[in-house]
Amino acid sequence: MATTDGPIDPATYGDRWADVYDDFHRDASPSEIEFLADLARGGRALELGIGTGRFALPLAAEGVAVEGIDLSEGMVAKLRAKPGGADIPVTMGDFADVGRSGPFDLIFVVFNTFYVLVEQADQVRCFRNVAKRLKPDGAFVIEAFVPNPARFQRNRSLSVGEVGLDRVRLDAASHDPVAQRVTSQMIFLSDGSIDMRPTQIRYAWPSELDLMAQLAGMRLHERWSNWSRSPFDGSGRNHVSVYVHDDSRA
Repeated sequence: MATTDGPIDPATYGDRWADVYDDFHRDASPSEIEFLADLARGGRALELGIGTGRFALPLAAEGVAVEGIDLSEGMVAKLRAKPGGADIPVTMGDFADVGRSGPFDLIFVVFNTFYVLVEQADQVRCFRNVAKRLKPDGAFVIEAFVPNPARFQRNRSLSVGEVGLDRVRLDAASHDPVAQRVTSQMIFLSDGSIDMRPTQIRYAWPSELDLMAQLAGMRLHERWSNWSRSPFDGSGRNHVSVYVHDDSRA
C-alpha cells in the first residue's frame, strides 16, 4: 500500500504510478501527434515529463528526433521496455531545469504535467529555461486543464470512480485556493486490500501562463480548446497553448 505524509514531488508521483499509468491513460491520438509533428518540422523535439512515452514514441515514428526529461526511474523504465523506447535519449532530473542542450524546434509538456511543478517559482523557471533552449522560430506547447475550483465543496471533494464486484475506486482531493494546489489520492479497495495512488499539482490559469511566458521573453502564439484546433472560448475544460519567442523584445 502506498501512503504519503508530505509533499508529493514528481519522482514520488511517477514511481508510485508507473506500474499502472498506461492502464489509466490512453496513447496519443493521431491528431495530437500531427499537431506536434507540424511544429517540430522534422527537427528536434524535447518532451518535459516524458513518462512512459505515450507521446514521444509515436512522434519519433513520424521522423522527429525526440528527447526527454523525467524525474521518475519507474516511468522511464516503462518507456525503455517499449519498442523503440531504448532509442530515445532521456535525462533524469527536474524538467524545470530543461537539462538537455538545445536548440530545439519544439519543446512540449502534455496532459497537465506542467502542473506537477508545485511551486510557482519552478513554473516560471521552467518557462525561462525553455526560452533559452528554443530555436528563434521554435515553439513551446503546453496542454493542460482549465482550473475549476467550483468542483470543490469547502475545498474538498470525494467521488466514486469505479464500482465492480470485487473492486471500488474512490477519488479524494483537497484544494488550497491560495497556493492553487490540489492534493489527491486515487484509492482502490479490493479483496480487503487498500491501494493508494497520490498526486499533487499546482494549477495555473491560462492568463497566468501567458504572464510566465512574457517574463521569459515569449508570447502566446495560439491557443485552442483541443488538439483538433477547435476555438478556445473559455467554456471548455482544457487548452492547448503554443508559445514562441517575442521578437518585439529582441
